Amino acid sequence: KQTSHSELKDGASDSDSKVDSGPPEVPVTSDDTPEVLNKALSGLSSRWRNWWVRGILTMAMISFFFFIIYMGPIVLMMIVLCVQIKCFQEIIHIGYSVYHSYHLPWFRSLSWYFLLCVNYFFYGETVTDYFFSLVQREEPLRILSKYHRFISFALYLTGFCMFVLSLVKKHYRLQFYMFGWTHVTLLIVVTQSHLIIHNLFEGMIWFIVPISCVICNDIMAYMFGFFFGRTPLIKLSPKKTWEGFIGGFFATVVFGILLSYVMAGYRYFVCPVEFNNDTNRFQVDCEPSELFQLTDYVLPKMELRWLYPFQIHSVALSAFASIMGPFGGFFASGFKRAFKIKDFANTIPGHGGIMDRFDCQYLMATFVNVYIASFIRGPNPSKVIQQLLALRPDQQLYIFNSLKTHLTERGLLPALERAAA
Repeated sequence: KQTSHSELKDGASDSDSKVDSGPPEVPVTSDDTPEVLNKALSGLSSRWRNWWVRGILTMAMISFFFFIIYMGPIVLMMIVLCVQIKCFQEIIHIGYSVYHSYHLPWFRSLSWYFLLCVNYFFYGETVTDYFFSLVQREEPLRILSKYHRFISFALYLTGFCMFVLSLVKKHYRLQFYMFGWTHVTLLIVVTQSHLIIHNLFEGMIWFIVPISCVICNDIMAYMFGFFFGRTPLIKLSPKKTWEGFIGGFFATVVFGILLSYVMAGYRYFVCPVEFNNDTNRFQVDCEPSELFQLTDYVLPKMELRWLYPFQIHSVALSAFASIMGPFGGFFASGFKRAFKIKDFANTIPGHGGIMDRFDCQYLMATFVNVYIASFIRGPNPSKVIQQLLALRPDQQLYIFNSLKTHLTERGLLPALERAAA
């Protein structure tokens, strides 16, 4: 009974903490708009001033996007990793700022440690999957690859034990709350960025078109809403309007079809990103699949000539970016309202933080990955061969004989049939 009474007392103290009384307000971030823009736009109203600031910075970000595309897939992967780390930092910083007065031990250190563990797991899986020959050639990498999942689990288990040891009396509930905060952030940010890289390996077009569609929808919805918006769309985002939502949808679908037509004609964009074992470099060169070859389509009372099949898939990508993509932004708006903040950070003047620009991209990344797995990707012969080469010689011979027998029975190896006779 004495133990039970003590536990109830601790629970009461815990329930009296500020967690239940609602989160404190996060300090408002300062305006980081460059002084040059402030002086140039000083004569405008705040509405038009914000419009010009957003427009100028948007063009700068689009120019940077073109530049990293030109730099190739390796640079794109590094940018995705940098964006992931910055988004994680912004979300974790909000949690740290809100509950900073508690001086929770190891909170930020453990958050970054868990980020390291999860990235080690996901990127280790990617290296094993796409760099199999290189991994098998290097003994240290081969050992790390063989025990990769065990090492990943051991690293996570270490962090888990560190969290348990950091628990402080009267703050148990808050610490578990922040433990969940970190893991949900990892789920949203790291998992989705990993899927973006997987999409990139399928071909740069599967990376560029979805991201461009989200960017286009964001811009066009803002433009239509700015000039024609009258009807509020959702309470979470008072500035979003039905006019912007509908105008952004049609503009994005048209944009996706046109962009797909342009990009589908270049091998640099449509070929899978593969690692060349001879040169130890990435290469983007292949014979384009039927998805990226001009085809004639005949519809009732209509004939569509010179259309890439990928353009049809781009309609699905554009529609998702326009209809479901904004819900990522609504989710982020609800999150920010819960903590009484306008933006995740003030990294980009007029736009907020990096997470403010990528809240819709993460949802899009999951859809593209699922879409490719469901409707596009088939069995990959190169990966099957990689797995076969990792088997023991007796296992390889067994599979060889089984495959030879199967092909002979189907009449695909007539020469072997005659030789056997």
